[in-house]
Amino acid sequence: MTAGYQIVVLGSVVPDPLQTLEPVATPQGPALKNEAMLPAVLDPWAAHALFEAANLAAKVPGSKVTLVSLGPKAKLQQVMMAVAQKVPLELVALDGPAGGFTDAHEVAVRLAAAVKALPGLDRGRLLLFGGWESASRGAGVTLQLVGERLEIHDQFQGVDQIAVQAGGALEILERVEGGKHQVSVVAGPPAVLGWATGSLPEPKNNPQIGMANMRQVMPALQRAPAAPVGTAGVEFLSVAVPKAQRETRIVKDASPDEIARELVEWISQD
Repeated sequence: MTAGYQIVVLGSVVPDPLQTLEPVATPQGPALKNEAMLPAVLDPWAAHALFEAANLAAKVPGSKVTLVSLGPKAKLQQVMMAVAQKVPLELVALDGPAGGFTDAHEVAVRLAAAVKALPGLDRGRLLLFGGWESASRGAGVTLQLVGERLEIHDQFQGVDQIAVQAGGALEILERVEGGKHQVSVVAGPPAVLGWATGSLPEPKNNPQIGMANMRQVMPALQRAPAAPVGTAGVEFLSVAVPKAQRETRIVKDASPDEIARELVEWISQD
């Protein structure tokens, strides 16, 4: 490949996982207590995808990385101040909710439309990256839904490694059950890759990269269109933090069937 790849990374902001997250019911539906005040970070799964995208782009001349993000504009701005110093990228921002209670199908519609609207989009060079899972929209289907809306049928989930072979084919290492990997080879773009943790460390901050990125990031945030997404008519009867409970008994010579029966009875109490 001589023209390089168009790598589009899908990723949004999530509350810092070190914070205490308490779900509450609001007139607009379920949300997190003091959600607007919680510090935000780039979704860790999406961050892995972004770092892998930048690594691939650095190896293939002419490649370009675009981050497409749907989230509250104010939170995106806070997070991009840090993320922009990590890797060269362009940002396409959509101003909308990023909570875990939004519907994956509605989110996929907005993201797919944003990808289709990218200037000079070339399906023959397009690689769609994202997280295999998400710290907010953990349905595990958003990336796949976007890929289907873009009519990209070569999709790989749980990716840990990608290597460009002679002739432009891509060798992809996917996680499968039993702690093993499946090796797949695809002729080339377009393809969807949902990344696991990969093997790359988080890039160091580079102020020069940050300054170059922010010249495009700030205007992108200012013109971010509204992208309201909801729960697709789903009604949540209640939201609550899982109960933390520990009861310990020491029993000798209990059979596996007796242990299993007691566990089922204990779980069924709620």
